[in-house]
Formats: sequence, C-alpha cells, structure tokens
Amino acid sequence: MSGIYLDHHATTPLDPRVYEAMKPWLTERFGNPHSENHVLGRGAAEAVETARAAVASLIGAEAREIVFTSGATEANNLAILGAARFLKDSKRRVVTVATEHKCVLESCLSLRDESFEVVVLGVRGDGLVDLAELERAVTPETALVSVMAANNEIGVLQPVRDIAALAHAKGALVHTDAAQAVGKIPLDIADVDLMSLSGHKIYGPMGIGALYVRRRPRVRLKPIFHGGGQERGLRSGTLPVALCVGFGAACAIARVEGAAEALRVAALRDRLQAKLLKAILGVRVNAVDAPRLPGNLNLSVSGIDALQLIAAVPDVALSTGSACTSADVEPSYVLKALGLDEPAARASLRFGVGRFNTEADIDRAVALIATAAARLRDTSRVAAG
Repeated sequence: MSGIYLDHHATTPLDPRVYEAMKPWLTERFGNPHSENHVLGRGAAEAVETARAAVASLIGAEAREIVFTSGATEANNLAILGAARFLKDSKRRVVTVATEHKCVLESCLSLRDESFEVVVLGVRGDGLVDLAELERAVTPETALVSVMAANNEIGVLQPVRDIAALAHAKGALVHTDAAQAVGKIPLDIADVDLMSLSGHKIYGPMGIGALYVRRRPRVRLKPIFHGGGQERGLRSGTLPVALCVGFGAACAIARVEGAAEALRVAALRDRLQAKLLKAILGVRVNAVDAPRLPGNLNLSVSGIDALQLIAAVPDVALSTGSACTSADVEPSYVLKALGLDEPAARASLRFGVGRFNTEADIDRAVALIATAAARLRDTSRVAAG
C-alpha cells in the first residue's frame, strides 16, 4: 500500500521475516504433519512443534498447552463452548462483559439455548469492568468468566489478574481473549485457565491462531467439532504447516522485540493524539483515562460523520467504531457501552499504530485528516445556511 496504514487492530501486515520463514513450507516442503511415516511428513511435524514452542514461549506456557486453531474466533468459541459444555452437569452460569468481541458475546449468548444463564456485565465510562459488580455476578454456579485482555476498538486493558482472582475464589474458570494484547503488553498465563491468540494481529499470517489450555491443574474442554483427533483431541483437522510456522516466527520476533516496539509505538500514538487534538477542534479521546494498548487511539470528532471523514482521506487506512450488519451501519456497541450517544459514536475513528509506521506517517496523516475535517465542516455549514 502506498498510503499510510493506521488500522493495525483490524490486521497487521506480514513481517518480511515471517514471510521468509513460511516460504519453504508453501512450496517444496509440502508434507502433511500428521503423516510421520516418511521424511516430508516428519519434517512438517517438527516444524509445527517448533512453532508451537515459539507461541508458548511468548506467553510463558508449555508447548503442549498450545492448541492451534484457525484464529482467535475459533479459539474463543472452543474456550467458551468447550468449557461450558464440559461443566454443564454441575455449573450452568457464564459471565462476560458488554464490550467483548462479537465472537465472545455470541458464543456466550448461544449457550442460553442450552439452558445456561449468561450474565453480560456493563462497563464504566472508561471502559473498565466494575470489579465489585463482577464479584457479585460470579457465583459458585459459574462455570466460566470471559473477559478480554485488550479491547479491539478502544484499546482498554482490563485488570485480568484481579478478575481472575475474584473468579477463581468462586471456583470459576477464567478465559481471556488476548488477540489484541499478545506481543504488545506483558501477559501472565498464571492468571488464567484459557487464552485465545491470533496470528494476524502480531504481523503473522491470517488463518491461524491458538488457544492456551492450562494443564496443571488440568482444564477440560468438549471439542466443538470432530474428526481425526488432532491437537490432543480438541481440534481435529490437518494443521496448515506454513501458517503454523509463520505464527511461530511472528511470536519469536515479538518475544525479542515486543517491549522496545511497544515503547516506540506508544510514542507514535501519543504524537498522533497530541497533533490531532491541536489540529482539529471538538475532538474527544474515548477511554482516555484507562490503560490502553500502546498503538490504540479511539476518538470522536464532533459534528462529523466518521465514515465521511474516512472516505475523504483515501490515502490513510482507518476504521470507525462501527460494525456493518447486513446493509446497515450501526453505531459501535462498545462505544455505546461507554455511554456515548449515537452522534458521538458515529463520529468516532479508530487508529491502530504499528510496527512499520514512522513519525512522517503520523504527521502526514494528521495533515490529511485535519484538512478533510475542515472541508467537511465547511460543507455542512454551507448546506445548513
């Protein structure tokens, strides 16, 4: 892309080093990792296990605690449905939060059809869950509490350790969707029982993710689909070797470079925020008082429709806080949960700063966005007058 990419929460570009690691497994090294009776199969199996170890190392897990999936959506479904169904004879309550990713919310809500009680907690104005409310919601009948580590829209970092302590005290399992967090902030798997990861959020390939499943004490899941019993019987299907290798390479890079990169990206985000606030009147930063991902900035530009502003700056890749459902564009349910009214939600932009952005990118993006915002406001005044 010749423009400026500031949508790293949606996906990240493939790191060239990751691509180089994947290339042999896309061409001449084509063995099935589950066919270990010949050299090509054994080589593929070894590559998968090396990748599994790299993923585990990034979060401090054991390699055998990593179950490869097609992405975080599948991992979230497996964690939530798998844990709830395994415990259904003794516990039938699931607790989650209104600002979770759709795949978490929909997985939890689907359990109502299986006679589970599903509690969806609201959040405070800063996007954080109220721990006192959470403690009241978790009862001895609670099978699972699912709260994301970092929000995909507003970047808010939930207090996973405190949440887990409250849930574990009541005997509930704890799952966190860490797709946006892994490789960007420190994560401690000692706090949770299940953790979902994604390859394409950390400069790896699309189509691959993983679920961390704690072994000691062992967490038991019911698989959500069936087949040859791969991945310890939890996720049947032939593993995509090249994708696994790419995910492992991305995790290895993040383990070495993640801390320094987070500081650099946070500085770029702060530069972007300061310059936009100075260049455009009527800008409000959403969830500004909460801890956020280093590269996240979500803001509302009063009096301007975010979709129109994005269309007016084709050289800058941005997104809104809205999700498309059918033909309708609805205001972001995450922003509405924070208490934003519909006009403010529709005026919201999500910026995701990443690995390959520069100060020059930030400065150019601000100039383009400020010019477009002024033009849209002038057009609105003319139309109103």
